[in-house]
Formats: sequence, C-alpha cells, structure tokens
Amino acid sequence: MSLSKTVIITGGNKGIGLGITKSFLGSGYKVIVGARSNLDLSQLGDQVKFFGIDVQKENDHKKLVDFALEWTGKLDVYVNNAGFSQWKPIEQIDEPFFDSIINTNLKGAFWGCKAAVSGMASGGSIINISSIAGKRGSSNNSMYVASKFAMNGLTQSLAKELGPRGIRVNGLCPVLILTDGLREALMEEYSPAKGEPEQFIADFTKGNSALGRMPTSKEVGDMCVFLASEGASAITGQNINVDCGVFPQ
Repeated sequence: MSLSKTVIITGGNKGIGLGITKSFLGSGYKVIVGARSNLDLSQLGDQVKFFGIDVQKENDHKKLVDFALEWTGKLDVYVNNAGFSQWKPIEQIDEPFFDSIINTNLKGAFWGCKAAVSGMASGGSIINISSIAGKRGSSNNSMYVASKFAMNGLTQSLAKELGPRGIRVNGLCPVLILTDGLREALMEEYSPAKGEPEQFIADFTKGNSALGRMPTSKEVGDMCVFLASEGASAITGQNINVDCGVFPQ
C-alpha cells in the first residue's frame, strides 16, 4: 500500500478542476480524475489516472472509488468539482434544463459524497466545489443558484453526520474564474455578459473585488489541499469563499 495520500477529483481534467488536480499532484498526492471526457493528462506524470464516469450516476461514483482503492489501497480525499453554469430566465426554464443542472451539480455531488464515505476511514475529507452563487441570488440564474445553495446545505448536513466517523466535509465558493466553460456560458443569450465575457469580468472585478482581481484555479486548488490537510483538522461544515473579497462574510 502506498504511503502517499489518494484523492479523487470529479471533472478534474479542465477548468477549475485541472487547477485542483495540479495542486494535489504538487503536494504529493496520487490523483484519480473522474470525468466524461478523457482529455490527455500524460504531461502531468504517472501519479494521475483517468477513469471515465458520468457524475449523475451513483454506480459510476462507486466504480471510481473501487478504482482508487485498487490502485492505491485507500481514499483520503474526494473532491466533487464537476458541474456547469448556464443563465436562463424562469420563463425559459423547462424540465430538461432543470434536470440537467440539478442532476449534474447537486445529484452528482450527493452521489460523490455517498460513494466517498464507503471507501474512507477516519481522517478522510470531502470537499464540494460550490460557488458564490450558493450564497446569494442573481438575475436569470435561479436554477444554478438553487443547485449551489443545495450543495452548501449538503455540506453542512454531512459535516454533522460524518463528523463522528472522523470525516470532515467542507465546501469552497469561488467567484467568477474565466475558464472555457464559464466563457461559453457567458456568451449565451441570457448571461449578464451580453456576449462579452472579458469585458464583463473586468467590469465586475472593478466594481466588486476588494483585491482588484479575480481568483485563479490554482488558488482554489491550493485551498482544497489545505482543507484536506492536518492543518485544517478543526474545520468542517464550512462553505469558504475564494473570491478576492467580492462577498465578505
């Protein structure tokens, strides 16, 4: 059995997830990335492996945990990162849109938490990647906001439930990080960017950020590594903003 720690990261091969993967690799973890698209991770070395899953399916999360246990013999951290955002006014929201966001953002995280518990010993850590949208609403964003508020509640509840087993559960709430996925969402008709993502981010930053910038994927990843560490052993049930002071609390 390997002495190094093992982390599973859903959606860990692009966007914020790739930043999280790189941070854990940089801290000596063995990393299993669970995602639908098998993007090339070979440049990251032999301490990361890909396993194809659909996060909406409970059994896929179980297979992901089994894969991790077969490779390294243990599971220390499970990061529920896979998700997506899309703006729509309520009049335009139909059942397929409702289901696509809830099934990916909320159900995907829920099944990840459940599967993680089955493979984790005391000392384990579950981290849910939420959003500032899980703490405050915004126009044309009710479906995404609802999914992230629910994720934050899931984090709080499971922290109480799993604490007696020695498993900590925390969430991270980043603000706008201009990944390819967010850029695509901001290009759509009902987004606040009106087809100009870079200008929207620049204006938002100027009007809202205490530090005059937006966070990076690396900063989200580094906070995940900290939350998984012994240095954060007293922290559980928290949904921590990584937002450069956009939403002080």
